[in-house]
Amino acid sequence: MAQTTERTWDDVLGTGNRVDVPADQWMRCSVCERMLFRKLWEENLCVCAECGHHSRVSAPQRCEQLCDPGSFEAKWTDVGPSDPLKFKDVKSYRERIKAEQKKASLSDAILAGTGYIKGRRAVIAALDPNFMMGSMGSVVGEVLTRSIELAMEHDWPLVTVACSGGARMQESGLSLMQMAKTSAALAQFDDAGGLYVSVLTDPTTGGVTASFAMLGDVIFAEPKALIGFAGPRVIVNTVKQDLPEGFQRAEFLVEKGFVDRVVARADLRSEISRVIDYASK
Repeated sequence: MAQTTERTWDDVLGTGNRVDVPADQWMRCSVCERMLFRKLWEENLCVCAECGHHSRVSAPQRCEQLCDPGSFEAKWTDVGPSDPLKFKDVKSYRERIKAEQKKASLSDAILAGTGYIKGRRAVIAALDPNFMMGSMGSVVGEVLTRSIELAMEHDWPLVTVACSGGARMQESGLSLMQMAKTSAALAQFDDAGGLYVSVLTDPTTGGVTASFAMLGDVIFAEPKALIGFAGPRVIVNTVKQDLPEGFQRAEFLVEKGFVDRVVARADLRSEISRVIDYASK
């Protein structure tokens, strides 16, 4: 294996010599378009150091970022989707599921389990944007409900991270039923005095917004996260009025009281642990 010498980018530019850099070591921010060193970007929790853009991350990455090192234990990973409607668009739902499972290395669009957040035991459930844009189908509803029940059984706080395009159309009414299912389970959890912290990330839309994502005792959102039910064009055509700029962004929703606080990704662990401590007093 060839040895490499550590050099700064200024050193490279100053030599005037061509230097071959592996393509996967650098990336361009999708917002400010600055070139970023991928390793530093990952160490910064996939947040651009130049403009602060919070990129979407997978459910495993999210659980790793929130939990103390090595403390997260995944549960119900064997729960997978079926195809009761035999749905087919460009390709069959069954084929699409297999492709998504291979791409995301998950059985469906959710990863849930238990872990410690700065030493506080919690149940964590995160949606994965890499699996059909984190859409909520029967499996997401079932795993989330089991997470709620586990938190209620042990009197542990529940933390969910939403990142979703909404209910999954390939499961039709079955996916819409998950809105009622998760909401009912959260109502029982609330009656039992459980603490529920909901984290909204970009995007949180559709049936996910209209159900469990907005039912938290405390609702945090990442900076500039898109949060809403219907798209702007649908809303404009319905209300027949011009909409305020950025009306579906986290900062606007804080002003209107739908979200409690906008929290940068690097601060989420501290903020969640602080809420857990406050609720346990």
